[in-house]
Amino acid sequence: MRFSGKVVLVAGGTGGLGHAVSLAFVEEGATVIVSYRDQEEFAALKTAAGANRPVNGDAVDVTDESAVGQFINQTVATYGRLDAVVNAVGGYAGGPKLWDVEMKVFDRMMALNLRSGLILSRAAIPAMLKARRGVFINVASKSAFEHAAGNAAYAASKAAAVAMIDSLAEELKGTGVRANSILPSIIDTEANRKAMPDADFAKWPKAQDIAQVVLFLCSEAAKVIHGAAIPVYGAD
Repeated sequence: MRFSGKVVLVAGGTGGLGHAVSLAFVEEGATVIVSYRDQEEFAALKTAAGANRPVNGDAVDVTDESAVGQFINQTVATYGRLDAVVNAVGGYAGGPKLWDVEMKVFDRMMALNLRSGLILSRAAIPAMLKARRGVFINVASKSAFEHAAGNAAYAASKAAAVAMIDSLAEELKGTGVRANSILPSIIDTEANRKAMPDADFAKWPKAQDIAQVVLFLCSEAAKVIHGAAIPVYGAD
């Protein structure tokens, strides 16, 4: 029960990875608050957590600065603390060459994969600084460093996200607050299996395994890890 008495906010906490991260924190005793966009996914998360381990949340667009500010301020006011924020919000679009990518697609990748982390950190970090403790984890991607053809918008958004968290970590030195990124590849989720039915699912990392890395990074055992971008895509 490493997180007993701790308050953890998981943005995108009902999606493929977010669901696993939320449950992992619940199982370790944390009070978990999630942002979500799909009510059915939130209901499924609450059912999975069980009646004796409630998960709270709100339908929040984390690219909306005002909404996120209200969400995090209310969380701190209600629970009196905020020990960790995990940004599991993201999206993928790929295929067209750079010159064929529609600007609305590029903008969407930047909003989901970069702006979300910016807005969440801007809202959460001041509360953590005041308490002189806290952890911010941003889910980036292997594509932040491996830039495949047909992947320009997505790769650019994830590379920028890693750079942003690196700079944030430098700014947080000596404050008691830590910031790190994790770098998944294709995660074994129902959505990804449907999107790529002919793929070898056995080679994809499990969301539950990645969730354990997130928990470690948020724990006291990882207090010396700061400003890192951790690969979580295995050896296959």
